[in-house]
Amino acid sequence: MPDLARFFRQLYLIRRVEEDVARIYPTDKIKSPVHLSIGQEAVSVGVCEALRPDDVVFGTYRSHATYLAKGGNLKKMLAELYGKYTGCAKGKGGSMHLVDAAAGMMGASAVVGTTIPHAVGYAWVQKVKKSGRVVVNFFGDGASDEGSWHESLNFAALKKVPVIFICENNGYSIHSRQLERQPHANLTERAAQYGIPAERIDGSDTTLVYDKVKKAVDKLRGGEGPIYIECLTYRWREHVGPNEDYGAGYRDRKELEPWLEKDDVRRLGAKLPEAERKRIEAEVETEIKEAFEFAEKSPFPPDSELWTDVYA
Repeated sequence: MPDLARFFRQLYLIRRVEEDVARIYPTDKIKSPVHLSIGQEAVSVGVCEALRPDDVVFGTYRSHATYLAKGGNLKKMLAELYGKYTGCAKGKGGSMHLVDAAAGMMGASAVVGTTIPHAVGYAWVQKVKKSGRVVVNFFGDGASDEGSWHESLNFAALKKVPVIFICENNGYSIHSRQLERQPHANLTERAAQYGIPAERIDGSDTTLVYDKVKKAVDKLRGGEGPIYIECLTYRWREHVGPNEDYGAGYRDRKELEPWLEKDDVRRLGAKLPEAERKRIEAEVETEIKEAFEFAEKSPFPPDSELWTDVYA
């Protein structure tokens, strides 16, 4: 059975971290561009709660939620945003390149679609090794325009690798609506053409996402091939940055209203006893405060780091 208190804690943690990132960002203390997941948290939490600690995920440049939901170190994440040496990538990657291999967060990329073949290749290795581990790849609807999407789905289906493709479809590729880029909003049907079981679900329902992914995980551990789940979701803030952008001319705030109504941070919080909810919120606020203090006090990388981790 899903642990609603744990689900709420994860959702609340991600929401509050990103709200504080948005608040602090204009001060220029945060040295990295930020792509906020506010509004999309239920996808990452529902998916990652269905995984084992040794399962792995590959993310996108909008991966704060994925990183934290998979158990990534919060202090190291914020230090990375600050460009500090104690960050998860030693201050060199920033928000778009979060990684915590110990937690199974295998990395994110600023380039659209690049982690799709990475995830498939990693899953192929798991099959060859018979490790029993499952790989999850998160990507947006815009990544389906890339050739790597088609090539990776084809290879994954051919080799029956243990990978779950999670499409976080928020309806936009930066400022372009899906139907301005594609003749049909049929990503699930397109995935099914490769012989991959594919389904479209409401990505704002954490429990639903968890249930669907848990069943998919069980099938993959049983030897079945890849599975594709399109999670319909919505980002509340601008594509990149801390602000809202409903006055920018490409979308209207009325689009947001139904997503506010079914926000799972609010919905799941309301299902918990008030005392338990307040206790969780207080614990999370303390954790976030300590993590920001850690980032503030951490040093920047020394000059010698300029020449490390360089391959050419």
